[in-house]
Amino acid sequence: MELRKIDDQITVAPQISVDDVAELARLGFKTLVANRPDHEEPGQPGMSDLEAAAKANGLEWVYQPVESGHITDEDVDRFAPMIQQAEKPVLAFCRSGTRCTVLWALSAARDTPAGDVVSKAGNAGYDLSGLAPRLAQQAAKKG
Repeated sequence: MELRKIDDQITVAPQISVDDVAELARLGFKTLVANRPDHEEPGQPGMSDLEAAAKANGLEWVYQPVESGHITDEDVDRFAPMIQQAEKPVLAFCRSGTRCTVLWALSAARDTPAGDVVSKAGNAGYDLSGLAPRLAQQAAKKG
């Protein structure tokens, strides 16, 4: 399991397994966010199985599937309040972690300078410099 910490509030990861969930709870995560659609590719764990494992291990479960490469403003509008209200720390996962990072970045840009957002993502291994126009657009939606 590859965990990439963005900050003290959120960490992202590529696809996790049902067996990873107990370890995530042991590591202190409180909320598990799935940004990957169920059945996106053959062989990925079922979201209902991951949800059951999350609940069995005392984790909050949020299923917010987003289509890879097509993150809409509506997706960000749903993600922003969810991530603010979620019990922290949060582990968000998708196929590679990129989708979760982009969702986080676009929502964080509403309250955090874009340079700080890009820097935090970069420190976690995600180059979001190409998102500058969308980050600026989201910054206009402060609060």
